[in-house]
Amino acid sequence: MTARVLVVDDILSNVKLLEAKLTAEYFEVVTAFNGIEALAKVEECDPDIILLDVMMPGMDGFEVARRIKGNPKTAHVPVVMVTALDQPSDRVAGLDAGADDFLTKPVDDAALFARVRSLVRLKLMTDELRMRESTGQSMGLIDPAQTLIDNNPTGRILIIEDRPESVQWFMTALSPANDVTAADSFEEALVRVRGGDYDLIVVSLGLRGFDGLRLCSQLRSLPEGRNVPILVLVSDGDRRKLTQALEMGVNDYLTRPVDKNELTARVRTQLRKKNYQDRLRHNVQLSLEMAITDQLTGLHNRRYMARHLDSLISNAQKSNKPLSFLIMDIDHFKSVNDTHGHDIGDEVLREFANRISANIRGIDLACRYGGEEFVVAMPDTDLDLAYTIAERLRKSVETTPFEISRVPGTLNVTISIGIAVSQGEGDNAEKLLHRADQALYRAKREGRNRVIKAAA
Repeated sequence: MTARVLVVDDILSNVKLLEAKLTAEYFEVVTAFNGIEALAKVEECDPDIILLDVMMPGMDGFEVARRIKGNPKTAHVPVVMVTALDQPSDRVAGLDAGADDFLTKPVDDAALFARVRSLVRLKLMTDELRMRESTGQSMGLIDPAQTLIDNNPTGRILIIEDRPESVQWFMTALSPANDVTAADSFEEALVRVRGGDYDLIVVSLGLRGFDGLRLCSQLRSLPEGRNVPILVLVSDGDRRKLTQALEMGVNDYLTRPVDKNELTARVRTQLRKKNYQDRLRHNVQLSLEMAITDQLTGLHNRRYMARHLDSLISNAQKSNKPLSFLIMDIDHFKSVNDTHGHDIGDEVLREFANRISANIRGIDLACRYGGEEFVVAMPDTDLDLAYTIAERLRKSVETTPFEISRVPGTLNVTISIGIAVSQGEGDNAEKLLHRADQALYRAKREGRNRVIKAAA
């Protein structure tokens, strides 16, 4: 995963050391040596994450973080404070200033990289939601004032812990401001998440009866748990479990023994992020329902894609990341309508839309482009990865017949797919669509039921 990292420290050797380590891991690094320069770089360079020293002359890291988080244009950028300060009160001060994490020097490299990658993954999703919301705003469908960050959020919290005394401590610490419940077994935890609308899940990785990491993985696989922040509790020094947890998508962590003030600060941070993302999703959904959803399939429509694709290409060019584009067609769809009727044809289109949604990622944008033609825009995706995803979709359609309402009840369907990738400066939506369309026509000419990549 590539990302632009802003490193802020007044000591040159510290900056150079972090720059060397991050560059070796294929991150793009931007540097600043004081608070004023850092604020300018945030506006200028649009970083994916900020590594921020605290003890700087003039404007310290706490004030820099407050200003970044107080600016609506930059509030969504993750900030990690990397400092020699190591007291719980220092961490709380950093979190209260808006920092997403507080790492004490010397920082373990594996833990640092895992944290950076974890926060960048989460920002990618937020960026996509923000971009889609921006498209809705430009069309006059969303009021910008509807997406404000609540700095004093409360929510429903699930504690997963099998030590009764620990459960009681957490419930006391987090109540009455929040609605807190607990589960002490693997099965109970899954049942509660499936049946509850939680804003945060706290999981102990020191559970005696079952594997906490496996539980986190299961929670992330549930539709009800996919967008819920997970905060894990780890023993001090257990870097292996912490790194694994961050790599699988856990949002934050606390080390035992847990400081109450740090707990409430990290909980508040995660609830604030969840609240913000929920508002983004609500606004995006609202705009889609109002004007830009295909009523038959529930996917975005051609109008939305036409407005949004230029933004995606522009963003790919600015970040120097690939954008892949799929255009696909149901093979011999006219014969489905002619043989079975348009109502059965509509069933096929709806099921195909479901297959597309099941085989792409959350950051990908799927649209019904017209008739039996569908498109998918895939940010931060090169041609080879796009081909893998497209082939997976093609096979899912070919190997599993479509359920229809008439006897015999199933219909064999195949699809053809053309793929193109954005080509940097000078590329635009029209050119990208043309290249993908040419690849699709080639797939049809060569026999259909195949995926073809456009020539570079």
